Amino acid sequence: MDLYLYKSKIRAFILTTYLGLRILIGLPSLFVLLIIKFRKRHLSLFSTIEAFLQSNTSLTTIRYSYSDIRKMTRGFREKLGEGGYGSVYKGKLRSGHDVAVKLLNKTRANGQEFINEVATIGRIHHVNVVKLVGYCAERSKRALVYDFMPNGSLEKYLFSKETSNWLSLARKFEIAVGVARGIEYFHIGCNIQILHFDIKPHNILLDDNFTPKISDFGLAKSYSTENTAVTLTAVRGTIGYVAHELMNRSIGRVSYKADVYSFGMLLMEMLGLNRGTRHNDNKSSQYFPYWIYDHLNEGNDIEIGNADKNDYDDDDDDDDNARKMRRKMTIVGLWCIQMSPTDRPSMSEVLKMLQGEIKNLQIPPQPSQVNWFYGLVE
Repeated sequence: MDLYLYKSKIRAFILTTYLGLRILIGLPSLFVLLIIKFRKRHLSLFSTIEAFLQSNTSLTTIRYSYSDIRKMTRGFREKLGEGGYGSVYKGKLRSGHDVAVKLLNKTRANGQEFINEVATIGRIHHVNVVKLVGYCAERSKRALVYDFMPNGSLEKYLFSKETSNWLSLARKFEIAVGVARGIEYFHIGCNIQILHFDIKPHNILLDDNFTPKISDFGLAKSYSTENTAVTLTAVRGTIGYVAHELMNRSIGRVSYKADVYSFGMLLMEMLGLNRGTRHNDNKSSQYFPYWIYDHLNEGNDIEIGNADKNDYDDDDDDDDNARKMRRKMTIVGLWCIQMSPTDRPSMSEVLKMLQGEIKNLQIPPQPSQVNWFYGLVE
């Protein structure tokens, strides 16, 4: 019996020693393998970005070192904002020109966002597109340098209590037209077709004159202008602005009409028409956008939601112009957010409607509630 216990203790000791040695040797080996894998991934990422930059010698943007980025931002002193992509800091070039520096997050940005930005706005110049001044690609450090927009994004003028009434309806209308021109340029004005896939108030920046500049091309895709449909493997965009066909492919093919839908939702946000519901007896009309159709069909003014106090003056002519602008933006918005992409206008047609006479605008067909909600939930 004593011999049996002795042998059992010996076996237990040997087993414990063996397992301890495996852990002692295995853990460092595992850490070494993880470090090697991590470094290979970063080297591969760097190689991909560098190969892209080397193959695109026609880029007119400036390449900065990370040391340059630190200097122009004074050590990242003034943060302007933060998101999943990283952080944005205010900077100043040697010339004295103010810039905004987007420092990409190492863990979230896999390099494709950087390539998308440089590949799109690094090649194009338009009054309604934010200008990419330069970039930094130094090993794991990646940054994008843009013109600084002193009035920030459109988002703060729509959702902030402090600044929500700063923009008159006339100013909003000008911003809407400017954004439409920018999107039209992406779709037909370049030698390639650029689909933004993330048109929303946060990505509309305003310069010192409140001229809108479309920004953030991290989700953008470029295609031949001959392509009428595109292939995507995942939903792109921000919930609330994403076209139905991106979530439910049975609705229709993905195309530039996805940006048209997002623009329509942008118009609705600018007018405050998709926030809350109407309090009336007809519950079926409380859902967006059905109560809007009810008011338009009845000939009522759309003065619901976020209507600004400075939209209307004591002058009857100004009141009439404001009502026309608001009605025009509403009808155009409804055309843009039609369920089927084939029923939506192109951005060129959107511009014609916005700049044309209100009497020439027809209210689009009202979708059935069953089809609308089917498109949302499928």
